[in-house]
Amino acid sequence: MRADYGVLITPNHASHADCYLLLDALLKLRGSQYIMTAWQVFHMMAKWEQLAYRHHGCFSVDREGKDLRAFRLAVKTLAGTSDPLVVFPEGEVYHLNDRTTPFRDGTLMMASAAIKRGNRPIACIPCALKYFYVKDPSPELRCTTARIEASLGVKSVGKLPLAVRVERLQTETLAWREREFLGGCREGNSAQRRDTLVDTILVRYERQFGIRNAAGNVPERAKQLRQHLVESGALAVSGTGADQSASAAMEDIFVAVQLYSYAFGYVSESPTIERVAETVDKLEEDVLGAPTATVRGTRRGVVRFGNPLILNQTFDRSECQKIGEDQRARLQSLLDGFQSREKVPA
Repeated sequence: MRADYGVLITPNHASHADCYLLLDALLKLRGSQYIMTAWQVFHMMAKWEQLAYRHHGCFSVDREGKDLRAFRLAVKTLAGTSDPLVVFPEGEVYHLNDRTTPFRDGTLMMASAAIKRGNRPIACIPCALKYFYVKDPSPELRCTTARIEASLGVKSVGKLPLAVRVERLQTETLAWREREFLGGCREGNSAQRRDTLVDTILVRYERQFGIRNAAGNVPERAKQLRQHLVESGALAVSGTGADQSASAAMEDIFVAVQLYSYAFGYVSESPTIERVAETVDKLEEDVLGAPTATVRGTRRGVVRFGNPLILNQTFDRSECQKIGEDQRARLQSLLDGFQSREKVPA
């Protein structure tokens, strides 16, 4: 900021609390800050909450459409000020606080456009957000786990360690979705089954919408499908079969993105209370349909900034992907640097 660079902060996005935690850190800096926020967040808020968000620099973006207004505001901020601009490059809340997922291209394309417009460097700063429970939430987690088991028709075995029960529930959730979309459960490696199911859902709609040679990772393919639904106007037609069909398609695409975030073995490889809890959070939303997971206790949040990646020249989309992977590796290194916590009790 003192060097008058454009400042782009790229945090991981593991929790619905990320924006609040990061704001608490950024308010210690001079000047203003800007945070690109999904329009759905504003949509769920009361008017006074929307005003509070805007007062603190949050502005909405339509991730499903071609939101040129949000893009231009981001570029203007990076090109003409040194106020930090926060963009969550993963684009979704995946409840994977120890891992990063591939970045979407749009974040760094904004940086490239700002370099061209402002004729000055952009500092891309990785930012790791991490949460630790102050008090053991295991009693609350066991209650929610039992509810998820009941919803999936899984026999509850209370004597099993909580980490084992939660890991098993991810596999049972996958089997539930296989029955829903494929007509029956598949055999084999859970990760391969997940990838097959996700691809089946996306290919079905890509063919239906006439999208050929769909490229990119799962979030990018899902974004393309959502854009098609929005731009076709099908979602705006109320009370018709077409509208119901479009809404169902949006729900199915959302399921594909949910499944994409299922990291089998994530809990068992390091059964900390945080990994167990965030997996229960994911399943509470996916299986029980909670808009956001239940608060289970006080957590301590930590914000860690890494060394900036200085961008001096514009770049095309293929170079953008390489830079994005470099930045993601920097972010993952920051997350790996957090000290592991205690294992979850049996």
